Amino acid sequence: MKALTKLKNCPRFILTDIDDTLTDHGQLHAEAYAALWKLKSYGFKIIPVTGRPAGWCEMIARFWPVEGIVGENGGFYFRYHQKQMKRVFFAKESEIQKNKMKLKKIETEVLKKVPGSALASDQFCRLMDLAIDFCEDVKPLPSSKIKKIVEIFESHGAQAKVSSIHVNGWFGSYNKVTMLEKFLKDEFRMTVSQIKKNCLFSGDSPNDEPMFAYFPHSVGVANIRKFADQLQSPPSYVTKKEGGQGFVELSQYLIKLKNKK
Repeated sequence: MKALTKLKNCPRFILTDIDDTLTDHGQLHAEAYAALWKLKSYGFKIIPVTGRPAGWCEMIARFWPVEGIVGENGGFYFRYHQKQMKRVFFAKESEIQKNKMKLKKIETEVLKKVPGSALASDQFCRLMDLAIDFCEDVKPLPSSKIKKIVEIFESHGAQAKVSSIHVNGWFGSYNKVTMLEKFLKDEFRMTVSQIKKNCLFSGDSPNDEPMFAYFPHSVGVANIRKFADQLQSPPSYVTKKEGGQGFVELSQYLIKLKNKK
C-alpha cells in the first residue's frame, strides 16, 4: 500500500464504504459529513457502497449529498433523482422472501453455537441479508468465533463477508462490485473501462476487498492496516489517519489535485 500522496489521478466518482471509513467510533462526525458536501461542491459524484440496511440507505439516498447508494453488500441500489426514489434489487421479491426463510435458520444456528454473538440492531430494516454483530453493540468476539460465524453461513451455501463490526451473509451471486457496476452502467451509461478510470473507492476492512481488487484507484483509511495479513488484494493507497479523519484527509487531497488542473 502506497502513501496517499503517490496518487496522481483525480477520479470524478468517489465511492466509499461508511462504517469506520466515514465514521469514527460508530458515529458520523461533522468533519467527515462536511467533507462529503465539500467534494460535491467541487463536482465530485459520491456513491456510498455499504453493508448497511435498506432502511438506512433510503435515508442516505434522500438526504446526503450523494448520487445514490449501494446497500446490503450489493443486494440493491437506491437513487433519489429529480424527486423520485428508484430502487433496483438483485433478486425478485419471491426469491428475496425464500432467502429470508433460509437466513432465519442460519440466524438460529449462529446464536446457538456462537455465544456472545447477536443479531445486528439494524436487522429489522434489512431486506436481503443477515447481519451478525460481533463488536458493535456486544463485547468484541475473538477471531475464532468470527471465523465460526462465517463457517456456519458457508455451510448453508450462503456468502459471508466480515466487516469491521458485523458478519454479513446472503444468498445470491452478487457483491458490492456487481451492483455498483450495474448502477454506473444503468444510471451514468459508463463502460467498465470508464468505471475503472473515473472512479475511486475508499474502505477499511476485508469485506471491501472485492472493491480494492476491482478499482485501480483504491484507498484504505489507516485502520485497514490491522487487516493487512488477511487481504490478498489490499488497497493501492492508504491514508495517514483512521476512519472519518482518514476520509477527510482523502477529500482534501483530491480537492488539492483538482485545483492543480
